[in-house]
Amino acid sequence: MSAVKERILGAITIMNDVDAAAVWDFIVNQFHDRSWENIEEVKPDEWDLKMLDEIAEDPDCHEFISSSEAMKQLGL
Repeated sequence: MSAVKERILGAITIMNDVDAAAVWDFIVNQFHDRSWENIEEVKPDEWDLKMLDEIAEDPDCHEFISSSEAMKQLGL
């Protein structure tokens, strides 16, 4: 994943629902000609598979918190 995509995901993760909905509306309007049906499927490479295995084995990757708790922990 590129650094830009990682920053986008990070920003969306800590957004409130109203802001996230605004970003989603922008995406839908900007990229209306694209759909899940025409996204190219790519098989994971060796590095991807290793990363997925590490995630599956790491219990910290299975913990989820609410957006409000994340904002609180980030001091926002």
